[in-house]
Amino acid sequence: QVQLMESGGGSVQAGGSLRLSCTAPQHIVKSACMGWFRQAPGKEREGVAVRTGDIITYYADSVKGRFTISQENAENTMYLQMNSLKPEDTGMYFCAADPPPCRVGEPATWDYWGQGTQVTVAS
Repeated sequence: QVQLMESGGGSVQAGGSLRLSCTAPQHIVKSACMGWFRQAPGKEREGVAVRTGDIITYYADSVKGRFTISQENAENTMYLQMNSLKPEDTGMYFCAADPPPCRVGEPATWDYWGQGTQVTVAS
């Protein structure tokens, strides 16, 4: 059983910043696709940012230039630094992992998920 653990969500004003963290087993952090997804009420889950090993493979257009995905292999942790937050960034954010090849447009195909952490951005 692979466990992913997110932390770092919260409530901020528009323009603020948050950093999300996701811890995972070492072999997952090193070899699997790891990514952040989000789901707003009434909307489908969407990919936010994905990386595979040292390669960042995807950012959603809506977050480019504002969000940064990174990972610290020594800590078995992936991060999502979110700057210049907007109210439309509000939602539940999930950490996910999947053996490559992974399809960011098909979150239902990803094997491993965290429990989610809520991000709320007030206008």
